[in-house]
Parts: sequence; structure tokens; C-alpha cells
Amino acid sequence: MDVESFDEAETTEAVEGVHLSLLAGADRMNVQGFAIEPGAVVPEHSHDNEQTGVVYEGELTFVVDGEELVVGEGDTYAIPANEPHAAENRGETTVRGIDTFSPPRTNPNWEE
Repeated sequence: MDVESFDEAETTEAVEGVHLSLLAGADRMNVQGFAIEPGAVVPEHSHDNEQTGVVYEGELTFVVDGEELVVGEGDTYAIPANEPHAAENRGETTVRGIDTFSPPRTNPNWEE
């Protein structure tokens, strides 16, 4: 069994203001923490991974197929594989949450 601490996890800034931390990982899924600063935008993207998550601090606005979906503290979400999606922190506090990916996903670099 592997144990990973939030405080010791390596964090990557995927785009300005979007910080991702790979946490627990296994052969068929992994867990990633995120912190999205006020005004930061996750650009539209898609991936072969199914993605589920929970926001535990703040409020995040997802844009999926032109529709805006607000996910707040305590809300969960599921994004099917290959579904284009974007997200934006329109609030005044940092949004924090946890995502799981299956199959596992490494930290993306959306600036490339």
C-alpha cells in the first residue's frame, strides 16, 4: 500500500493559477488534488480518462457543450471519457478539490 500526504505531493502549475497535485496512484486509477486561483481558467480539453471529482472549497464553473454548470462546496461531478470540458474560477477565493481518473492520468501541461 502506498500513502501520499497532501503536504508532500509534488504540485504542477498546468496553466497560470491552476495547480495540480498527483496523490494516490494505482494501475487502473489515480487521485489528483487541485487548487484553482480566482480568475484562473482550465482551457477546454478532453482525455481518454473518466473523471470524477468533488469540490471541498469554493465554487467552480464548468463549461460542457456550451452549457455552464456550477459546482460548489460538497458537490460531486462525473465527466465521461473524451467529453470536451473547461472550467473557470469566477469567485474571489481559491477553489480546492479532488479528482479521480480511470485509467490513471499524469499532470497535463495545457500551455503546450
